[in-house]
Amino acid sequence: MFGPGVPAILSVIPDTFTFAWIVAVLFAAAWLLDSRGYAAGRSLAAGTWGLFGLFWLTTVPYFAFEHQSYVESILALVGVPACLYVGYLLYDGRASLFTLTRAVSIMLFIYLPFETIPAFTLAGVAVPEPRRILIEIVANHTGAMIDLLGYAPERVTSYEGYDAAFGWTLEDGHRMRINVVLACTGLGSMAIFGGLVAAVDGPLDRKLRALAVSIPLIYVLNILRTTFITVVAGNQYMQWQPELVLAMFGATNPYRVSFLVSDRIISQLLAVVALIGITYLVARQLPELVVILEDVLYVLTGEEHDLTEALDLPREPTNR
Repeated sequence: MFGPGVPAILSVIPDTFTFAWIVAVLFAAAWLLDSRGYAAGRSLAAGTWGLFGLFWLTTVPYFAFEHQSYVESILALVGVPACLYVGYLLYDGRASLFTLTRAVSIMLFIYLPFETIPAFTLAGVAVPEPRRILIEIVANHTGAMIDLLGYAPERVTSYEGYDAAFGWTLEDGHRMRINVVLACTGLGSMAIFGGLVAAVDGPLDRKLRALAVSIPLIYVLNILRTTFITVVAGNQYMQWQPELVLAMFGATNPYRVSFLVSDRIISQLLAVVALIGITYLVARQLPELVVILEDVLYVLTGEEHDLTEALDLPREPTNR
């Protein structure tokens, strides 16, 4: 799993998704213990945050060298000390961080089944794995958008064996295949907001409104993103400074330049901006979310923030 130069300690860690399941279960156990009034819940949660930091450390080689993503590599690196600090603060008495702990546990339980549940047979009927179902739905909607724009790539089989890739033939005869994978579905962002909304205390109607704002918006923006990347990469529209781009990402294939520019640079930076905007819209519907946001800012800055005032949110939300 890990290449030369990676710290030896990482070689004894379970594979990424097994590790993530362990973290999810331990967070859930800590949550349950704390809700029953057991002091061990705090210690378990604090220790699991340390494990979660180690989990992010194990993902850095993948994001940096295989996925070739500066944004995700930096976020994973920041996640290591941030998780350790959360664990320390929680153990030291910042009880509000249990809400963030619940949120992360729920996020993992939403996301991990799509990564780990295989295809199975039910009553003699073959049921595809959840990831395949979601990926092919996104590929269908992406294809519909591409058709609306007047392009006509060939629908081909992805490298995972799904009906979820688009084949393009360039003027020089080179064939491009753009695959739709799980990272292209927006599931990670949906899991984040699903976890945040589920973890905070608030009336059900406001929680449903928060989900109604975030989930469809994430999905629509994601389809626009996959369409943009597929068209740009498939037609080589962003062959900007190819030598520089290839050097930046440690790549050698000149046909990947448009993909790297459109996805790894433009789309990922815009995704960060979009998530901040969606968080604001969700907080307008569910002001209780501010508890988690203020804790995250405290972890990052070491200072207390009053986001209710800064974002002009109602202090006494109503059910209207």
